[in-house]
Amino acid sequence: MATTLITGASSGIGKELAIQFAAGGDDVVLVARSEARLNDLADQIREDQGVGATVICSDLATTDGVDQISQQLREHAIDIDTLVNNAGMGALGKFAELSIDRQTDMLMLNVVALTRLTRALLPGMIQRGRGGVLNVGSIAAYQAGPNMSVYYASKAYVLSFTEGLREELADTGLHVTCLEPGPTESSFAEDSGMGKLDMFSSSTMSAQTVAKAGYEGYRDNQDVVIPGWKNRLMVTSTGFLPRFATRKLVGKLQGV
Repeated sequence: MATTLITGASSGIGKELAIQFAAGGDDVVLVARSEARLNDLADQIREDQGVGATVICSDLATTDGVDQISQQLREHAIDIDTLVNNAGMGALGKFAELSIDRQTDMLMLNVVALTRLTRALLPGMIQRGRGGVLNVGSIAAYQAGPNMSVYYASKAYVLSFTEGLREELADTGLHVTCLEPGPTESSFAEDSGMGKLDMFSSSTMSAQTVAKAGYEGYRDNQDVVIPGWKNRLMVTSTGFLPRFATRKLVGKLQGV
C-alpha cells in the first residue's frame, strides 16, 4: 500500500487532499501545527476510508520543522511514496510595512520547507521507483503581485521548481505536478487578509473541488493543474499583456 504525506493538512485544500488520497487507497501522514484538528481528521479518515492515518505535529516555518518530520518518519518506519507540499501562508500589505518576521516565515514555509522536505524524501522515491510530488502553488505564480510581493514571488518559485524537477525526473516514472488554484474557500483568505478583497467575495472555488482537480491531475501525471475556467482564462490572459500592465492591474485589485 502506498503512503502519502500532506503538509498543511488540518484544513482547507490540504485537508481535502488528504481525504482524496485516502479515498484512493493510500495511507496518509498528516502534518500541521494543530494536533487536535489533525487527530479529528485522522479519526475521520480511518473510519470512512479504512486506511492508516498518522499525525505529525510540526511548524514548518521553523528551521527544524522538516527535521522533526524526518525523525518521526524514521521512528515509525514509514516510507513516503507521494509528498504533497500544501502548507503555505500569505500576507496582504506593502512590503515596507508588513512585519519582516511574518514575511520571513512566509518564505520559510512556502519555499524553504517545501524544498527541504522534497529533498529529504525524494531519494527514497527514486530508489523505490514509485510515487512523486504534488506541490500546491497558486495562479499568483504567473505575475508580480504588488501589496503581496513576497507571496507572489514565493509561488513563482514553487511553479518554476516543480517544472524543473519534473524534467529532471522524466525518466524515473515519478509523477511531478503543480496545483495552481485561484481564490479558494479556506482559512487562507482570513489569515492573509485577502478575504476583504473582491476576488475572494465573488469568484472563490470550494477546497473540495480544488483538491479533487489536483488529485486527479497528479494521478494522471499532469505537469500543471489550474482548476476553474476563470482561473485558466486569467493565467492565459497574462501571456498577452506586458508585465508592467499585469502588475499594475494586480496592484489595483489588491490596493491597501
